[in-house]
Formats: sequence, C-alpha cells, structure tokens
Amino acid sequence: MKIEIEVYARTRPPRASEEPTRATQTAQPVQTAQPVQAYEPPYYAAVFTAVRTPDRSGFGETNARMEDLVKDIPGYLGMDHAQTPGGLGITVGYFRDADALDRWRTDAEHRAAQRRGRAEWYESYTLHVAKVERSHGFTRA
Repeated sequence: MKIEIEVYARTRPPRASEEPTRATQTAQPVQTAQPVQAYEPPYYAAVFTAVRTPDRSGFGETNARMEDLVKDIPGYLGMDHAQTPGGLGITVGYFRDADALDRWRTDAEHRAAQRRGRAEWYESYTLHVAKVERSHGFTRA
C-alpha cells in the first residue's frame, strides 16, 4: 500500500511567555515556515492528528519538551506541524527506520506525556505510521 500525504508546515506557535506585545510586534522579524527536507527513502512518517480540549495547562511546556527530547533519538529526521482553522492539529515526525520510531514510542518521558495527553489535553487523536517510499522537494531560489 502506498500513502501520499500533502502537508503544509508552520512553525510552532509561540508560548504565552513568547507572545509579542504591541511594542515588539514590528521589531520582531517574521520567521518563514520551512517543511522538513525530502530524505532518501525509505524512511518512516508518524502522522499524529488531534483535537484538543480547552485545557491548556502545562501543554505548551510539555510540547516544547517533547520537541527537544525527540531530537536526541538516533534516526530522528525532523517534524512538521499544521493546524486547521477548525482545530485539527497535525504533527508529522520523520524517522530513518522502524527502530528509531520504536525508540521514540517507548521513551519513558514521552509515554508519560502521552498518558497526560489522554487524561487532559485531547478530545480525540489518531496516529498513522507509514513507510515513505517516494520523497522529493522544491525550494524557490
């Protein structure tokens, strides 16, 4: 089975402590969103789609910690995020091989964050894991 996924990437939204004030909005440079580069297949994509609860307590800090933690997994390639206007969040993590994906899945701190997510932050979610067999990219010069 082949799965093709089209993803539009955006950077992580700022944490409350990073929110620009009226005085700093014009002084801050605009950061351009960049998708994760195309890697030589095969590799794996873990597609996490979720609808969140109104409870935001601790989510930003935990999310930032998970983004830092996953970078230490050997074989981690990168991550794309997207949010629909209707509230569906999409995160795609890319991993060189199934072992790297398994190391992330079984990481103790990640498992604790998953339990808290089910208890507090998510109304619903799905996880799709796919083997990428074709990959290409484009960047305007």
